[in-house]
This record gives sequence, structure tokens and C-alpha cells, in this order.
Amino acid sequence: MAIGLHQSDFKNPVVRWIDSRLPVFTMMQKEYGTFPTPRNFNYFWNFGALAMVNLLIMIATGVFLSMHYTAHTAYAFDSVERIMRDVNFGWLLRYVHMNGASMFFIVVYIHIWRGLWYGSYKAPREILWILGVVIFLLMMATAFMGYVLPWGQMSFWGATVITNLFSAIPVVGNDIVVWLWGGFSVDNPTLNRFFSLHYLLPFVIVGVVFLHVAALHITGSNNPLGIDPKGPQDTLPFHPYYTIKDSVGLIVYFIFFAFLVFFAPNYLGHPDNYIPANPLVTPAHIVPEWYFLPFYAILRAVPDKLGGVALMFGSIAILFILPWLDTSPVRSMRFRPVAKWFLVLWGINFCILTWVGAKPAEGHYVTIARWATTYYFLYFLVILPLLGRLERPLKLPESIALPVLRGGGPIPAGAAAKPMEKA
Repeated sequence: MAIGLHQSDFKNPVVRWIDSRLPVFTMMQKEYGTFPTPRNFNYFWNFGALAMVNLLIMIATGVFLSMHYTAHTAYAFDSVERIMRDVNFGWLLRYVHMNGASMFFIVVYIHIWRGLWYGSYKAPREILWILGVVIFLLMMATAFMGYVLPWGQMSFWGATVITNLFSAIPVVGNDIVVWLWGGFSVDNPTLNRFFSLHYLLPFVIVGVVFLHVAALHITGSNNPLGIDPKGPQDTLPFHPYYTIKDSVGLIVYFIFFAFLVFFAPNYLGHPDNYIPANPLVTPAHIVPEWYFLPFYAILRAVPDKLGGVALMFGSIAILFILPWLDTSPVRSMRFRPVAKWFLVLWGINFCILTWVGAKPAEGHYVTIARWATTYYFLYFLVILPLLGRLERPLKLPESIALPVLRGGGPIPAGAAAKPMEKA
């Protein structure tokens, strides 16, 4: 009998037969079974797995919804109503998909906050962080195009306002807008290409997520202490410890998701989107979905159109260079007594931008948006670089195992490695 290059160690004969020819089970065992992970993960580390589950839910529901949706300006709104009223469990599919977008952004925003708090963007995880920002951008593009598909009032006018922003780009701006529209106004060609891209981009996200996970498994996971594992005493196999912990987080996540779908399905939406799109009637107040509001507030904080567009895109682009803006050698904010309060203030500031983005661009709302925008960029461009040089961080633990085995309490001065060896 011929012997292949890979010898499978699985006892099940069917699994062993498949694995010896296509070692997917060996790969899964290596990457998600015995993969060494820091032993001090907290529940903030659940949100990466939750984002992957959410992505799969969005793809599955989206595929079924596309079977009944008609990408035509004359029929799009009615096809969505038919899904809600006539398709078996169509209302459930649509509410899961619609609220799944909000849940996806909630999970990803918490995931990003965890990265900022624990310094997960620092060396050697710069590529990992950059791929995460790329995923975030692809999510935003996918969500924006998906919001246009119901062809309600807010869908139409949101598409008109956002696509018109590209006209602020010198020389080529108007050509880009015409290319996006597929004509000289938001019309049927626009809806068709948005539907095509909305269907395609989630699979592009899957590809980038694969690279994101691959980069994670090359560099290893960060942890709440922000220090690298010193040996086997600092790590645990991913299964069963973190598969069980992720399962607990998944149950809690589904409870919140189910509450939103069954008890408040339209809470995060806009009522104007239940009115068919009418190019002749402009809504009193055009606002995007809530997860775009911070960046929409930054856009409107600047009186100049080009300046507003530049700052809006710059607010995301700045995340790409964040690993080089933060000059502190310490990753975790737990050991940065000054920087952590500036980051907390930045988080509050982000929430203020979200609130202001939903308000009319007038009066004191504009003033608040301008101050909040100023601090948004000030934190990344001035405060972080200066604190990295001026701040005196607290003493880091000698290893991950020592504070874990001591119940997370203070580490006595001069604690030796001997207790770690016993672990």
C-alpha cells in the first residue's frame, strides 16, 4: 500500500483516511485544538470569535434574502415588503440580517476598543492590526451598500448624500461620482451595482479574515498584561479552555441578538426607510445608520466640503499608522496610569460624536462636533506620541503565570521564578 507524505494520528478510520490525503483535521487540531494561548484571557477576547459567527450569520441570511430580492428601482421596495409578508419566515430572515449588521458593528467596535486598551496593535502585531482595519473598511462599504437596497427614503437620500461626497475630490471627483452612480443620478444602475457589490464584499471579508487569523497564529495572541509568554507555564491549549469560554460569550451574545430581533427589530433603524424612495421629496433630516454617525459628525464639523471629506476618511486612515504613533514600549493600559485616562476620555469622545452625528448640523451641535473632532485627532497625533516618551509606566509582571496563580493580586517585590516553575 502506498504511503503518503502525511501520516494522520487520528484513531477514527474515516477521519484518518481523509486526513492522510487532505490534512484539514490535523490543521484544525493544530490551530484550534493544541494552539498555545495565554492563560489570562478575559471575556474581551470573546469578541473576535463573535465577529466570525456574526459574519457567517450575515452571509447565510443574505444568500436567502437575495433569492427573493429584486434589484430594480421599480420593484426593490415591494420585494422587501413581500419578503416581510409572504415569504415563509421572511420577516425573521430580514430582521436577523438587518439587526445583524448592528450587532456586527457593536462586536467589532468592542473588539477595536480591546485592541486599543491592551495595545494589540504594537509589535509584532502591526500587520494583524492593519488587516483588522481593512476588514473594518470593507464592513463599512458593505453596510452602506446594503442600506441602499430596501430603496426607502433614507436609503435613496443616504446614497445620494454619501456618494456626492466624492465630488469634493479635485479634478476626478465628478467622474468618480458618475462611475459610482452608473449615470447622472442615483437610479437603477446605482441600485444594481450596489446589490452586486453588497453580495460580493462579504466573501472578500472572509478572505481578509483568513489572513487576519493567519497573522494572529503567526505572532500569537496578545493578553491583558501585554507581555509575551515566557514558557509553557504561561499558556493553555485553545481547546477546551477557550472554546468553552467562547461558548459562554456566544450564549450571552445570542440572548442580546434575540432580544433585538424579537422585541425591538426596528429600534436601531429609521422610520423614513419604510417610505418608498422619492427623488422629489427630501427628508427633513438625512442621517446614516448609527454605526456611521461618529464619522458623519466629523464630516459635518468642517464647513469646507473637501476638508470634511478629508477628515472623515482621515479618522479611519489614522488607525493604519497607529502602531507607529504610540511610542510607549508598554502595551497594556493597565500599566500606563496616565495614558489610560486619556483613552477613556477618547472613548467618551467617540460616543459624543455618535450622539452629535444624529443631530442637525446647527447651533451648539456643530460646536460640540468640532471640539470632539479636535480631541479625536489630538489623541492619536499628539497625546499618544508624547505620553510614550514622558509617561512612567508601572512595573510589569515577570510572567503571565505569576499574577494568574496569585489570583491577580499585587506581585510582591523580588518575586522569583520558583513559584512559576511549580506551576
